[in-house]
Amino acid sequence: MDNYQIAEFFSLLSKLMDIHGENSFKSKSYSIAAFNIDKLPTPLQALPPEQMFSIKGIGDATGKKILEIINTGKLQALEDYIQKTPPGVIEMLNIKGLGPKKIAVVWKEMGIESIGELLYACNENRLLLYKGFGEKTQQNVKTYIEFYMRSKGSYLFAEIEPYALKLQQQLNKQFSKNRFELTGAFRRQTPTIDVLEWVTDVDFTSLEKYLTDHSFTVAGSNTADIVFKSPENTSLRFYFAQPDNFGSILFHTTSSAAFLNEWEKKFPAAATFMEEEELFNSVAVPYILPFLREKETIIAKALSHQLPELIQPKDIKGIIHSHSNWSDGVNTIEEMAKACIAQGLEYLVISDHSKSAFYANGLKEDRIKEQHRYIDELNEKLKPFKIFKSIEVDILNDGTLDYSSDILSTFDLVIASVHSNLKMSEEKAMMRLSAAIQNPYTTILGHLTGRLLLSREGYPVNHEKIIELCVENNVVIELNAHPRRLDIDWTWIDYAIDKEALISIDPDAHDIIGFNDTRYGVLAAQKAGVSKQNNLSSFDLAEFEHLLSKRKQKKGI
Repeated sequence: MDNYQIAEFFSLLSKLMDIHGENSFKSKSYSIAAFNIDKLPTPLQALPPEQMFSIKGIGDATGKKILEIINTGKLQALEDYIQKTPPGVIEMLNIKGLGPKKIAVVWKEMGIESIGELLYACNENRLLLYKGFGEKTQQNVKTYIEFYMRSKGSYLFAEIEPYALKLQQQLNKQFSKNRFELTGAFRRQTPTIDVLEWVTDVDFTSLEKYLTDHSFTVAGSNTADIVFKSPENTSLRFYFAQPDNFGSILFHTTSSAAFLNEWEKKFPAAATFMEEEELFNSVAVPYILPFLREKETIIAKALSHQLPELIQPKDIKGIIHSHSNWSDGVNTIEEMAKACIAQGLEYLVISDHSKSAFYANGLKEDRIKEQHRYIDELNEKLKPFKIFKSIEVDILNDGTLDYSSDILSTFDLVIASVHSNLKMSEEKAMMRLSAAIQNPYTTILGHLTGRLLLSREGYPVNHEKIIELCVENNVVIELNAHPRRLDIDWTWIDYAIDKEALISIDPDAHDIIGFNDTRYGVLAAQKAGVSKQNNLSSFDLAEFEHLLSKRKQKKGI
């Protein structure tokens, strides 16, 4: 073990002690020890103990810890701190601009335990509410987190899409006589992507030369495919095809394992095709769009001519679930409404945070009345466009909602979401969600599991029971379209549709740009076979108003 590695033990120990608010004199002494050890010209491992202890800056306590590291490969004092520190908090030390003191605020005051959660908090401007975090600091933290997460090699679909399309364009330009088609998880519109994949008929040597000349490195190859790493650490795989089998290879590389296994059971023929459409025609199966080739059950639907007419981005008629500068959003309500009008939308549902979300400047009762008066004025000014009065109300620890019934009755609709105490058992989560769903004022159940993709697992729930309870209580299930949420997961939406649940594709927008996230919700919904009839935000203004009115009558509110 070299001096650098030994120094790292002391450096991390010092930082973790600072995060935990331990004695600053002691933590600083370990930081100094790390600095001194790293600069030593002689490897400590090669020195006898008595000589090591005589080195300036290494006293008895530090020397004993060095011997412990050399002899055991670990430092128990450090292990103890690691055990009581969430891994995501330790990982924050990799983010430039976040020292131990700021990390302590992030963890202990904001309740954030992962880098992904911190990025989400930056996007919602939550850091600005805490001492030591100005706008510039928040932007720097956001930039460094995004860089750090890119370097790990897994991406949200929304993050990697611009890069994939740009590279596709470059390849088409360079190899204008050849064919490149995106395939794999990207073509299936999966929410997260580990590798970008193409099928191409370009020759191996030409492709390798072009990419290596542009700073890509070869990570592996065989006669069927080649894998590159981009300068940004993105994995790229290219499958080689000939014109006469291009469609067959595209079909096989696009399809999930479950879909492909079921297909090959039903259609074991080994013929090859130039185009995918020819392959489908050869077995008299209607063309199954790439993003539907996940679950094997879609094949039976295709054979019985029951493929759904899928929702499209243009089918969205209004923005449901949006935050203004009354809580943690950036834009005024009027600015958001006018942006909707400019996009040809018919309505906007303002759903700022409720009072328990103090970190998001949640609305207390007096501010609700003030906001509602403001919305009335805007509706008079902007009609026929309409702004609906809503709230994203916190589901509290006992399952009750954050306001009394008298206050909840003043809203046109209520979105109920869990934002606190996310570390809970399935039993606890089910209790909270079930109670909220049965509250007559809950119109929409927001981001069902609280997950953040690539960052935070959602709390465990019984999806079947939650879906059935929502249907029973006439509660809409949100498909939160923020690319880092996409919650409810698309794999459960077909079950919800079968049970006649209504989905609502909502951007959870904290600024006008966030309206665009609706598209990613639509892409996820397409994978589950959602039609516009299944989606609340596809209702036009009259239909939306009728649904809300009918629901209130049914609930007696």
